[in-house]
Amino acid sequence: MSKLGIIIKDVYKKNVKSAAFVIMILAPFFIMGIFYLAQYFFGDMSDISKIGVVANQPTVSQQFEQVETDDYTFTPVTSEEEAQKQMEDEKIDAYLLLESDEGNVAGKLYSTSSLGTSTELGIQQILNQMQSGVRAANLSLTTEQVQEVMAPATFEAVKVNFENGKMESDQGDASVQMILSFLTTIIMFIFIMTYSSIISQEIASEKGTRIMEVLLSSMKAKTHYYGKLFGILLVALTQLAIYGVALIVAYQQFKDMPLVNSFLNNVSIKSLLGKNILIIVGFMLVGIFIYAVLSALCGSLVNKAEDTAKAIQPVMYLSMIGYMLGLILGAADPTNVIIKVASYIPFVSSYCMPLRLASNTVHFSGAMVSLAVLLVTTILLTLFSAQLYKSNVLVYSEGGTFSALKQSLSIMRNEKRKK
Repeated sequence: MSKLGIIIKDVYKKNVKSAAFVIMILAPFFIMGIFYLAQYFFGDMSDISKIGVVANQPTVSQQFEQVETDDYTFTPVTSEEEAQKQMEDEKIDAYLLLESDEGNVAGKLYSTSSLGTSTELGIQQILNQMQSGVRAANLSLTTEQVQEVMAPATFEAVKVNFENGKMESDQGDASVQMILSFLTTIIMFIFIMTYSSIISQEIASEKGTRIMEVLLSSMKAKTHYYGKLFGILLVALTQLAIYGVALIVAYQQFKDMPLVNSFLNNVSIKSLLGKNILIIVGFMLVGIFIYAVLSALCGSLVNKAEDTAKAIQPVMYLSMIGYMLGLILGAADPTNVIIKVASYIPFVSSYCMPLRLASNTVHFSGAMVSLAVLLVTTILLTLFSAQLYKSNVLVYSEGGTFSALKQSLSIMRNEKRKK
């Protein structure tokens, strides 16, 4: 086995067998299990289940008493003082103060804990229906007339494409692409935050123990660097492969569920294996790789492993900027000029371009140009970082990361002049 293969194998086996890797693998399954069990055992339990109703008109309280919901029940209360006493004695969880006058219904809900948006929206909807009923009665409208007036307008947005001069619906494909682009953005951010720290720590630990002098006496610095880099990347790919197998197993177990069936019925094989899906996955893989290279470079500039966290802070901030741009601004307004420009800038393009591609705000050729720029930048950065690693791996600067970078660049220029 070559020296490069030995380094890759050693790094890979060491990290895969570590407790941290096992925890990383099991963490998502553990979290999903907690959510599933919480929903299964406590899904129907709510902090707000019994609400008292205090109204200036008895008929209004009676109307609320007839309202049936799965989350809470309404109980008429004679006065606000009585409602406060019952809430203090925990006989009711909250009380609703109602005032009805000349077709207007106003309500104010009092509780000792936060109600949550769903409860507030539910009560607001009940009040709206009640007010509509009161105003309809004042105008002598029948129930059918009220339903006609309140019926919402029909609206549907359909994404289409043109093939051979014919317009075809692309709605199912668009949904799959948008879901996958969101997933790749989130997965990429998690992997970058995790493996940036691991790969920089891997390189910095040997430099800090001064064992590097012994290692480099038997192999080239570039060989050692590439071995560390590709070994950690293989660990990341192993984690992705495990999640892929878990997804296939989950599909076999839950494919007969109505929700899964409904989704799969709107998905074509073309959308699952289409060119847009492949390029979105390409952005994720290359994006993880370029951040790994930058993290490895930062890790090689420190003297001690304890300084690694400070050294890779710029990498974390850069990744966070791309993540926020893509997930927030890119999803809300993919035609924004900032997103358009950022989708062609390496490091942040891997976050922004997949969302633009999924929302059909960029042509496939534009996405290919962005991916090509990202790929070329990754290759150049890898070659540059390997060359710089050769210069700084035995440099121990006391002036910090920036000082070590300047010193390494100076050494690299001097070596080129000698050649």
